[in-house]
Amino acid sequence: MDTVEIQRVVAIEDDNWWYRERRAIVARELRRLGVPGRAADIGAAGGGNTRVLLEHGWEAIAIDASPAAVELARLRGIDAYHGDACYLPLSTGDFDFVMALDVLQHITDDRTACGELARVLRPGGTALISVPCDLALWSAHDVALGHVRRYSRDTLAEVVEGSGLVLDRMWSWNVLLRPAAKWRRHRSAPPDVERLHPVLNAGLRAVAMLERRLPLGGLPGVTLFARAHRPEL
Repeated sequence: MDTVEIQRVVAIEDDNWWYRERRAIVARELRRLGVPGRAADIGAAGGGNTRVLLEHGWEAIAIDASPAAVELARLRGIDAYHGDACYLPLSTGDFDFVMALDVLQHITDDRTACGELARVLRPGGTALISVPCDLALWSAHDVALGHVRRYSRDTLAEVVEGSGLVLDRMWSWNVLLRPAAKWRRHRSAPPDVERLHPVLNAGLRAVAMLERRLPLGGLPGVTLFARAHRPEL
């Protein structure tokens, strides 16, 4: 993600339905974990998700490969550092929770990156990962965002488990909006990160909030989430 794209994300993410709902998923997972500890947000961009960790009482740091993203996160009061997801500047076994949301699809060597998530977790620690799914949704949108792949359930499970993590749960997100996403992403020009009309934004958020209450996680969606843990010694 380049500097302009990061700045656009920071400008809209507080109100945009997609970023708000993704933060709601993070918050739900943190509530499930209970007592806060040390956490790292890998590929944090401007730190929007890192702030969720802080709001829930976690001692959290942000890591991003972009110096511009690190600077933006620091300007927002976040403890942020420059680092490559394949060579994290973090101590082994030092974190209770790590997350890499929409990161692995940008990395050619995703196995090494996932292995780094496992390395920095303490035994019993939890990782939360999200990726775009299904090659049927591949479009100019993916190319514009620098994606090198989309995942199936099998390929994501293979990467997660190949890193030494134990996969606890995998689920789909944006199942209800998948048909609209497929139509939009196969337009001739990739959409920019944009501020939506308030009515459209509210409507999309209402659909996403409805999805929280429905048992749709096993159906095809736009995004896959995986929760995993590092085995106890």
